[in-house]
Amino acid sequence: MKIRNFLKMGLAVLALSTTLAGCGGDDDDMPPMPAQKNLAEVASEQGFTALQAAVTKAGIAGTLTDPNAQLTVFAPTNQAFNDLAVRLGFADANAMVTALPASALQSILTYHVVSGRKLAADLSTGGATQPTAYSFAGAPARLNFDFSSGVKITDAALTTATVSTANVAASNGVIHVVDKVLVPPGVLNVVQMAQANPQFSSLVSAVVAANLQGTLSGAGPFTVFAPTNAAFAAAPQGLTPAQLRTVLTYHVVSGQVLSTQIPFGSPVATVAGQNIVINAGTPPTIRDTTATAARITAVDVRASNGVIHVVDKVLIPAL
Repeated sequence: MKIRNFLKMGLAVLALSTTLAGCGGDDDDMPPMPAQKNLAEVASEQGFTALQAAVTKAGIAGTLTDPNAQLTVFAPTNQAFNDLAVRLGFADANAMVTALPASALQSILTYHVVSGRKLAADLSTGGATQPTAYSFAGAPARLNFDFSSGVKITDAALTTATVSTANVAASNGVIHVVDKVLVPPGVLNVVQMAQANPQFSSLVSAVVAANLQGTLSGAGPFTVFAPTNAAFAAAPQGLTPAQLRTVLTYHVVSGQVLSTQIPFGSPVATVAGQNIVINAGTPPTIRDTTATAARITAVDVRASNGVIHVVDKVLIPAL
């Protein structure tokens, strides 16, 4: 009896389903799902006003609204834009966007874009370095990733951004929110590249005190051996302005000398008029007038007017 009733119920359900299908009772009668917003609309909805202003001036808004694009965008917060602006000497993000050329903003913004829709899981399988939409020196500029604790991204200025919110979906890609503006190679000058990295704040202060910021912001090109804050903390204090200027120019070589072009073991003339000698090794070291060599801890930080190599000691000339 129970089996007969069950079969009757099944036939009734089947008949009802057939009737509904014949009457158009399928998905066509359901209200349409709202269309997902594109990258630009999502950025606007999320309140990225500084990013929007930069995108508009850079002339790349069409890329973010393109329905056929599939892009991954690392979107700096308004605070991230303000932080970079203050480091570069601007009042705020609006002032920085107003002052920087559209071409510079375009380079900075495309450095935040990776081709394809890559969720956080996709990024982690993409490797430690991944190409961006910004090209420099004939090749896509790359970002360095660390997935050991969330997602961290190191840029060309050797500063690290953290993904604070991942996987914000859009119809033509995905947004990952970051807490810092990523600085690309070859856009900012050597002074600005130093300003963008907090570990060079002592160097920047010394350059300003010696009134060298105008020179080092010029056409160049220059090669700068940049001591970190820790290096300055261990350096001799109480220098006169003239001595400070000599010390700083002792860290500058005229022309761009990349790490692959360093003439190891040979005297290298500095702008101070005194030589240094760079010895090969892991890491390479620089011999100055003291008994303690400086180690080169990072190389080839590319600026618009030269290159920076990071050192862990202030080089001391003859004073």
